[in-house]
Amino acid sequence: MITIYPYEELGHAQHGWLDARHHFSFADYHNPKRMSFGALRVINDDVIKAGAGFDTHGHRDMEIITYVRKGAITHRDSQGNEGRTEAGDVQVMSAGKGVYHSEFNLESEETNIYQIWIEPKERGVKPDWKSHSFPTEQISNKLPLLVSGDGTAPLSIQQDAYIHAGRLAKDTVIDHPIVQQAYLLVSDGELDINGKRIRKGDGVQISDMRSVEIKAISNADILIIDVPNSPTH
Repeated sequence: MITIYPYEELGHAQHGWLDARHHFSFADYHNPKRMSFGALRVINDDVIKAGAGFDTHGHRDMEIITYVRKGAITHRDSQGNEGRTEAGDVQVMSAGKGVYHSEFNLESEETNIYQIWIEPKERGVKPDWKSHSFPTEQISNKLPLLVSGDGTAPLSIQQDAYIHAGRLAKDTVIDHPIVQQAYLLVSDGELDINGKRIRKGDGVQISDMRSVEIKAISNADILIIDVPNSPTH
């Protein structure tokens, strides 16, 4: 089953320095029908003004993945980790038994990120942070695996999840396998997914399917988050 969540219908919060769209209930946006999708708890589409960001705050027992769509984000945390992640690249933080961090746009332009939270399968682990640069060339047959819980991807998290992302040239068609259930994000461009038109900013929930056919109507950037039904601890 494919369910589309148009960008215009997502939860919205305007804070001046931050313009956020929420795919699931978050902060002051509460939608009892959109609390989570299996172990996937949060997807925020955040636009952060130049020089602004999230001041130091704490997390525990959550896998936090940041996919940078435009600009760059600079990370600092209480474990001594610090790094700058640019557009097209990804950072992951396992909050584990507890960590404090800040995320700032220190660039001269707006930064646009997807902030993704996935519940871990094990609580109380040692906090960790890593980032990775990924190739920017368009793909022709399958989406690269960026993040996983089984050690098969460049970045690892504490959950049996798989995050693929990549750029498709116009008219490219791929068949993407679904391991569990998946949430697809269109970072840029337009797609046809099993005959359904998907536009920039939209979210797509995919369940009870083993694969989907994805066709790029225009040049497009996409992200697919494959997650288990619910976290196990």
